[in-house]
Amino acid sequence: MIKNKTLLVLFRLVLGGLFVYAGVVKALDPLDFAQNIRNYDIVGQSLSFIAAVVLPWLEILAGLALAAGVWKRASALVISGLLVFFIVLTLVTIVRGLDVDCGCFGAFGREAGLGVILEDLGMLYLGLCILLAPKKRSR
Repeated sequence: MIKNKTLLVLFRLVLGGLFVYAGVVKALDPLDFAQNIRNYDIVGQSLSFIAAVVLPWLEILAGLALAAGVWKRASALVISGLLVFFIVLTLVTIVRGLDVDCGCFGAFGREAGLGVILEDLGMLYLGLCILLAPKKRSR
């Protein structure tokens, strides 16, 4: 894994910033995001609305913590876990033949497909580098 501290800080800022941005965009329009969730046809209307309210704030808090360097491993774990979930969800969506907007960064009309999976894999790499980075040694 990556040991360069400057590179790890850059990874934290990029990944944390992406998650803050994605969360804020979703939090600003929870009804649209709830419809994006509903389009995946996995949960009902009630759960999609609850997820549309909770998920953006989880993304914002984890992203802020990661970018600020507070609870780095915990926030990297949360973000990595979310990314694994998003990758699996997108794969299932492709297999089911659904044509849905991923809802990743708001209403940009991005289809949940291979491009989204590749982006998520790239972000997952950053998260795992942060999560698995060597711990500082205390004296």
